[in-house]
Amino acid sequence: MTAGAQEVPADLLSAFESYERAIMANDLDALDAAFAPGPQTMRGDAAGLLVGHDAISAFRGVRGGVPPRTIERIEYRPLGEGVALLVSLSRYAGGGTGLQTQVWQRSEEGWLISAAHVTPRAQALDRSVWRSVGDPLFQGAWEGPLAGLSFAVKDLFAIKGYRIGAGNPTFLDSSRAETTTAPAVGDLLSGGASLRGIARTDEFAYSIAGDNVHYGTPPNGALAGALPGGSSSGPATAVATGQAAVGLATDTAGSVRVPASYQGLWGLRTTHNLVPRQGMLPLAQSFDTIGWLTRDGATLQRVADWCLSFGGSGSTESEFGASDSDLDLRFTVPEEILAAAEPETRAAFEALVARVKDHAEVTTVSIGRLDDYYDPFRVVQAAEAWRNNGDWLTAHPNATGPAVAERFRIAATITAEDESAARAALKPLRARLEDLVAGTVFLLPTVPGPAPMRTLRGERVDSVRQATLRMTAPAAVAGLPAISVPLLTVPSPLGRAPVGVCLISRAGTDIALVRLARRLNGLLKEKDAS
Repeated sequence: MTAGAQEVPADLLSAFESYERAIMANDLDALDAAFAPGPQTMRGDAAGLLVGHDAISAFRGVRGGVPPRTIERIEYRPLGEGVALLVSLSRYAGGGTGLQTQVWQRSEEGWLISAAHVTPRAQALDRSVWRSVGDPLFQGAWEGPLAGLSFAVKDLFAIKGYRIGAGNPTFLDSSRAETTTAPAVGDLLSGGASLRGIARTDEFAYSIAGDNVHYGTPPNGALAGALPGGSSSGPATAVATGQAAVGLATDTAGSVRVPASYQGLWGLRTTHNLVPRQGMLPLAQSFDTIGWLTRDGATLQRVADWCLSFGGSGSTESEFGASDSDLDLRFTVPEEILAAAEPETRAAFEALVARVKDHAEVTTVSIGRLDDYYDPFRVVQAAEAWRNNGDWLTAHPNATGPAVAERFRIAATITAEDESAARAALKPLRARLEDLVAGTVFLLPTVPGPAPMRTLRGERVDSVRQATLRMTAPAAVAGLPAISVPLLTVPSPLGRAPVGVCLISRAGTDIALVRLARRLNGLLKEKDAS
């Protein structure tokens, strides 16, 4: 190791070397002790900024160890009495270099890190986000309404020459290369968008957290240290971090809407059966639908106008198509869904509704107990998920992570009588929702609250999952189009966090729903600016 222009004081160098030993050993206690306590301590990297000792500690608990490296060079600059800047160059045993920039402060306990920024070695791709990626992987049509856009495809869609992986390495190994490309992928290509790559998904899309025990958890592009939301986690992160303009995803129980909310994106779940699902690995056909994620409403409008109009896809035609017909600024808040939101989310949403009332009629309605939707939905979803995947899972025991394995274990116990009773229970609920949105648009928080921390485990994870599904299931039960718009910001343990506002309209009004969401967003921004 070489020193810079000024020699590092012995006690500071000793503290730095102790920190490096703890990094190499992944000694979490020692690493915690190396950082200054309190809410002002900071750590940043390409994934974002963590503020506060507790947030940094929580991140470190799920990061895992650092690859073997040596410190090749260190630069020291005193910043003041008991304050120093250290910049160190790391060389990794596996190749490549990285950079650490640290502010150290002397305390009664010795030298402690009060701020740090890490520049890791360059990587060809983040394997937690991408399975395969190119620049582009496939070129779209050179001309078209989507020209200039790139898109990430959830690893459930057929792409000619590639296998479907479904978020599981054993499934990927056992699959065959696809001979055709899914229509939903082809629509984007024919419109001029280019395929950036195949992005990760939660195993078999049977989750909404966004974690994956095999490939790692994609970062949350809006809130460092938080879960990205699933099961469309890979496409969502690719869009939120600027690696793609569009994410092609699926939504069975919220897998477009949840990651959109968690990462501050626009996300559209389309009307059930509107977009062809050929070439898409199913989870539960009664609820599976296709959707898209974007960073802004204008891009989502371009995609919806092309893919849902007659000219964009010969197999789909929205009720309103590309016509001038629009949905009225008339909203209804489902009381039970609002009541299920966390207090901070509910307060932020109610403040937003007060602003919306300056421009539109807003009423409330009871849709009934959320468990009346969630319980039979869960049974039908599980029955179909086991029919789709049970043979493979039986032939490949222990191939899935524990959380997904437990869901499939429960799914295997669903009887024909259970499924039949659940379908009968869903039928009147579907009709009720269809009637309620006939002349209005539902307005509600997309999810209960901000993205949970990545360190969430066990019963707490399942509690968040069930609370979220209770809010997202009604739209899936009725097969209605739903769009999540990043309109709320609420406090979280990791800082201010986005939460989406969801608009749900009658079947087939998908394009008009996007236009309405953009109109509402514009009106609120105008009010903020005035």
